[in-house]
Amino acid sequence: MGALDLLQSKVTDRAEFVRRIHLWKAEGKLVVFTNGCFDLVHRGHVEYLSRAADLGDVLVVALNTDRSVTGLKGPSRPLQNEDARALVMASLGVVALVTLFDEDTPESLISEALPQVLVKGTDYSPGEIAGASAVQAAGGRVMTIPLTPGFSTSSIIDRMG
Repeated sequence: MGALDLLQSKVTDRAEFVRRIHLWKAEGKLVVFTNGCFDLVHRGHVEYLSRAADLGDVLVVALNTDRSVTGLKGPSRPLQNEDARALVMASLGVVALVTLFDEDTPESLISEALPQVLVKGTDYSPGEIAGASAVQAAGGRVMTIPLTPGFSTSSIIDRMG
């Protein structure tokens, strides 16, 4: 299997994503879940994902589909399509598995997967984090990670424009 094949194998459909999370949990691994658009991966994303990965054994990432990103960010987004964003995310060594979700939030996916740790950036308050109540009800933790100042996709786009 070549390197590109290995990366592509880290991008799965929703059913396989949930199945693998349950398998890792059954093996005693601590699964950390995060989600987002990750439209233009930059230093802030890399630091955030690295900190998230440090919270457990396996980091899984759910990406908004193109339709979902456009609904959240507006008609000029995403900058990269969902296949490109998923492959870039899969290329990061700290990320074990990637899937896409089409809803505005990943709440139903999180409720199916029930990771032990749910993580978002500090731009979200714990009460705003989709899926938090399901994770907590199952005995998991919901955490926020500080964002790297000066690094956001929007600020990068503004500087380019």
